[in-house]
Amino acid sequence: MRRLTFVFIYLFSITSMLAQGQKPLDQAKTIKITGKIIDAATKEPLEYGTVVLKDVKTQKISGGISDSSGDFSITAPSGTYDISIEFISFKTVTYKNRVVDKDLNLGTIALVEDGQMLEEVNIMPEKSTVDIRLDKKIYNVGKDLTVKGGNVSDVLDNIPSVSVDVEGNVSLRGNENVRILIDGKPSALVGLDGASALRQLPADAIERVELITSPSARYDAEGTAGILNIILRKGKVTGFNGSINPKIGNPEQYGISANLNYRTKKFNIFNNTGYNYRNGPGSSFNDVTYFDANGNTTGYLKEVRESNRLNKGFNTSFGVEYYLTDNSSILANIVYRKSSNESFSSNNVDIFDINRTVTSNRLRIENENQDSNTIQYSLNYTNKFNTIGHQLSVDFQYSKSNQDEFGNIFQNSAFVEDNITVDESTKKLVQVDYVYPFGEGSQLEFGFKGDLEKSNTDYKNLPNVPATYDPSNNLIFEQNVYALYGQYGRKFEKFSFLVGVRNEISDIKINLLTTNVNYEKNYSKFFPTVNFGYELNDSESFTLGVSKRLRRPRSRFLNPFESRSSETNIFKGNVDLNPTYTTSYDFGYLKKWENMTLNSSVYFNHSTDIFQFVTQERGDFVNGVPVLLRTPINLAQEDRYGFELTANYTLSKKVNFSGSFNYFGFKTEGIFEYTNSNNQVITQDFGAQNTSWFTRLNAKVTLPSDIQWQTRFQYNGPQEGAQSKSKGMFSTNLAFSKDLMKDNGTLVLNISDLFNSRKRQSTSYTPNSETYGEYQWRQRQITLSFTYRFNQQNSSQKKDRAPQQQEDDFGGGEGFGK
Repeated sequence: MRRLTFVFIYLFSITSMLAQGQKPLDQAKTIKITGKIIDAATKEPLEYGTVVLKDVKTQKISGGISDSSGDFSITAPSGTYDISIEFISFKTVTYKNRVVDKDLNLGTIALVEDGQMLEEVNIMPEKSTVDIRLDKKIYNVGKDLTVKGGNVSDVLDNIPSVSVDVEGNVSLRGNENVRILIDGKPSALVGLDGASALRQLPADAIERVELITSPSARYDAEGTAGILNIILRKGKVTGFNGSINPKIGNPEQYGISANLNYRTKKFNIFNNTGYNYRNGPGSSFNDVTYFDANGNTTGYLKEVRESNRLNKGFNTSFGVEYYLTDNSSILANIVYRKSSNESFSSNNVDIFDINRTVTSNRLRIENENQDSNTIQYSLNYTNKFNTIGHQLSVDFQYSKSNQDEFGNIFQNSAFVEDNITVDESTKKLVQVDYVYPFGEGSQLEFGFKGDLEKSNTDYKNLPNVPATYDPSNNLIFEQNVYALYGQYGRKFEKFSFLVGVRNEISDIKINLLTTNVNYEKNYSKFFPTVNFGYELNDSESFTLGVSKRLRRPRSRFLNPFESRSSETNIFKGNVDLNPTYTTSYDFGYLKKWENMTLNSSVYFNHSTDIFQFVTQERGDFVNGVPVLLRTPINLAQEDRYGFELTANYTLSKKVNFSGSFNYFGFKTEGIFEYTNSNNQVITQDFGAQNTSWFTRLNAKVTLPSDIQWQTRFQYNGPQEGAQSKSKGMFSTNLAFSKDLMKDNGTLVLNISDLFNSRKRQSTSYTPNSETYGEYQWRQRQITLSFTYRFNQQNSSQKKDRAPQQQEDDFGGGEGFGK
C-alpha cells in the first residue's frame, strides 16, 4: 500500500506540473477562431460539425467541433491555415491560405447536403472494415449479417486472425492466451467464466473490435497472443433514441435486448440490457485402446456422451455521463450480470477385452446447476485540455462475483456423490492515464494502474460411500498487480513511431485452508514495446511492432487439489507454476486499390517457461481402467510463427467479397519425467513441431426487393501437438436480411453451421493408451431476429452524423485499452 501511495503522489505531481506549465514551444501568439454551422436548407444548427485547421507551413492538423447550437470556438497559434468546415453527407466549405494573426469570426457557415453522397450511402455496400493504427487494427462489425441475433462469441469468430472453438474458447492466431477487454478495461461482462459470459452478451451491443497483436506500453502485459478490445455501442445523437432486438431460434432459443440512450448538451444517459434463453444439445464420443509396456493391445473402452445445457442469462449496463465543461466529464456506470445454467449428461461406458468382448458396462448420469451473479461499479473522470490530444483520465472500478455450482452423479441408477463449489471473488482497479502533446507531431504519455484481485473457492465432495481420498478443498487466491508505464510517439512526414516501457509488479498469495499451507510469489518485470509505421503513399503503408508479454497462471492452474470430470480423468493444479514470458515480433503491410483492400502480417513469438498440460497415468485403476492425471507444467521454450492475409473486394454495388487466411506453426522443446504410484519412472518428450491454418470467405449479395444475402465459409486446418492431433473442421453460415417499416426495422434470418459439421475430431496419446474422440458443443442453430430503431438512422443504410472521437497516429482516442 505504501508503494501505491508513493506512485499516486508522484504521478499527480508530474501531471500537475505538466498541465500548468505547458506553453507553445514556438511562443506564437494564441488566437481564437469562432463561428456557427447551420443546415442551408432548414437553417437549423448542426451539432458535431467538424472544423479542421491545417497549418500551411508545418502541415500540423488541429481543430474542434460545434455544440448543440452549431457554435464553435477554437484556440490555436497564429499562422496561415487551410480551414475546412465538414459534416457527414454535406459538402465541405474550405477557406484556403487564411492568414490568422488575430481573433477571427467566420460568421454563419451554411452547409449544403451532398445529394450524390447521400445516394451513394444508400446503395453502396460496405467497403474495407479495417482501420490501421500503429499498435492495433480496428474492425467495424456493425453490418455483418451472420452475427445478427447472435452473441459476442459469434462476432469474435468472424474477426480475421480470431477463432472460437466448439467450447467457446477464444484464440488469436492459434494461441488461446488472449486478453479480452470491454471498452479498454477488464469487465464484469466477461465474468468468472469468460467463454460462457461472452455467449450471453448480444452481438448488437458491439460497435467494433480492436485487434491488438503488438500492444504498446499503455496496455496490460498480460496475454502472450495479444489483446481483443470489445467496444460497446454508446449513443452520440442528441435526444432519446435506441433499438430493441427480440429473437427466437431452434434448437430452443429466445431472447431480447435493448440499447437505449438519452443525450443533452450537459449529460448522456445510456443503457444496454439483454436476456437470453438457450437450450443446447451436444454430444461426444471416445474410443480408447490400451497397450502394455511392449505396445501390445490389452483392451478397449468406448464412451458415448449425450448432453443438454440450459442457459438463462440476464445482463444490464446503466451509465450516466455528465459534462462538467466543454472539455471535461464524469462517467458513472453500473454493470449487473446474472446467469443460471443447468447441465444434464449421460455417459455410457463399455469396457472390452482384447477380443472386443464386453467385460463391464456402466451408465453415468451427471446433473449440474450453476448460478452466478456479478455487479461492477465504475467511475471515470476525463479532462481534455485546450490543445488537441492533451488529456487526463482517471478510472476507478470495483466488482464482486459469486458463483455456486451443485452437481450430483448417479451410476447404474445408484447415487455416487454430490459436488458443491462456492466461488466468491472481488476485483478493484484504479487507473490514471495522461497524454501530453508537444512540439511538432510529438506526444508523451504515461500512467499508473493497480489491479487487485481476491477469490475464495470452496469445493466439497460428498460421496455416497466414504472414500480413502477426499478431494474436498478450500483455496484463497490473491493477486495484486501494480503497473507504471511511459511512452513517446512522434510523426514526421511519412514516418511515425511509438516507443515505451511498462513495469509490472506482481504479488501473489495462495492460502490452502484445507491443509493450512501458504505460498507466496513476487516478481517484477519490465516490458518494453516498439512500434513503427511508414506510409509510402495514401494507399500503401508498413508497420513493425516488437513487444514483451507474459501469461500468469490462473488460480485453477495453481490449486494442487484434484478435481474430476469423470472417475478416470483427473485434473490437478501446480502451485509451483511460473509465468510464461513472450517476445513478439509483427510486420504488417497494407495496400488499397479503388475496389480492393489487402492487409497482411508476418509474425514470430518466442516464449520461455511455457505452460504445457501433460497427461500422465497416476498408477491406479478403476474397474481395470487406468486413472489419467492432467496437470500444467513449465516447459523450456516455444517458438510460434505465422502469416496472415485479409482481403476485401467490391465487385459491384450489389456484390462484395471478403476473406482471410492465417497460416501458423510452432516448435516446442521440453522433457518431462515423473514417477507414478507404482514407482515406475516415466519419461515423456514433449518436443513437437507442427503447422496449421484456417481460412474464411464472406460473400455479400443484394437480391431483388433489396434483400441482403450473406454467406460465410470457414475451414480450420488439422493440428498436431506432443500428445494429440486433430482433424480439420469445416462450417458454413447463411444470413438473409430485409429492411422494413421505412427502414426503421430489420428482419434477419441466420443459419449457423448449415451442414451441422462443426465437430472436433481428435486423437490423443499417453505411453499406454490411444484415444480417438469426437465432440460437438452445439448443433446447427437457426435464428430469426428483428431489430426496431427509433430516432436513429439505420447503420446499414445511412452514415451516422455523430462524430467519432479523433484518434491520433499513435492509436489513442476513444476506446483505447490499457
